[in-house]
Amino acid sequence: MAARAGAARQADIARIAGVSQATVSVILRGNTTVRMAESTRRRVLEVAEQLGYVPHPIATRLASARSNMLGLYTFRSTFPTDVADSYYPILVGVEEEAAALGQDLILFTGKSGADASHEAAIRRTRVADGCLFFGRHVPEEPVARLIDSGFPLVYIGRRAELEGRIAYVGADYVTASAEVLTRLLELGHREIVYLRESDDAPSSADRQRGVIEAAPHTTIVRMDGPGLDPGVARGWVRDGVTAVVVEGTDTGAAFSAARNAIDAAGLSTPDDLSLAVLGGPAGVSGFEVPMREMGRRAVRLLVELVTEQETAPRQLLRCPPVAGTTVGPPRNR
Repeated sequence: MAARAGAARQADIARIAGVSQATVSVILRGNTTVRMAESTRRRVLEVAEQLGYVPHPIATRLASARSNMLGLYTFRSTFPTDVADSYYPILVGVEEEAAALGQDLILFTGKSGADASHEAAIRRTRVADGCLFFGRHVPEEPVARLIDSGFPLVYIGRRAELEGRIAYVGADYVTASAEVLTRLLELGHREIVYLRESDDAPSSADRQRGVIEAAPHTTIVRMDGPGLDPGVARGWVRDGVTAVVVEGTDTGAAFSAARNAIDAAGLSTPDDLSLAVLGGPAGVSGFEVPMREMGRRAVRLLVELVTEQETAPRQLLRCPPVAGTTVGPPRNR
């Protein structure tokens, strides 16, 4: 049978198989309650296979209320493809779990930045059964409209916006951050600086909360630019600071600033300063963010919401501690 130049339609299958289009529709939808000859069913499926027929996603959704397609919406201007990108493990987990559950993925890309308008792009996510979102900020109005309409969505990362109505799978940054500070206290550190970025997000608030709960006298320093002067690091040592803890984010800005300033000041870790990062590069003391598992669990939660199963709509995963090589006992004065 010659291949067609355009996309195959059910009408084409019906014509070649010698049956009605209604019969084709019943068979391709997998409806076994309608009685028909097995030879007819087999002939229709063979013709559909030969023509390379693929059902239109919108038509499938209208007919069955589900298309087995999940959306993935990122607020970054370009989709991360570098394996070193902080979001890459999340995407791996999303793809693995979607494949395991027989779900296809549709990528939606929005404008980057906290103040960018995502209205039109977010509306397009309705083509899927439900959608995964990830990014440091929530465009509240369009997301609220999706929730109000009953559209299933899950954020990757804890969200406190919209009065707790957003389903999410996140990391337990409060507990993990407190554990890092507790370890520093056990090693004998008392003068500790916590360096965080100027941006605000629920993950930033969670990390700082964990720091203060474990070590209330920690000095909080917020970055006011992309870098940190080496003189600041020297000043910390001069003032008796023995440990610096930095916020880990998708940009890695706080860690890079602290690491560069310490190196440029001629100081070493952990001899002059212990350095811990709350979710950061491998080998650095702190904790690991379970990004791959977050991606997998977010897909699972979204499918449970789409299929209206009983589930916990807000989930936090434990962050495993990382001993690393950049933290040790305070230097001898």
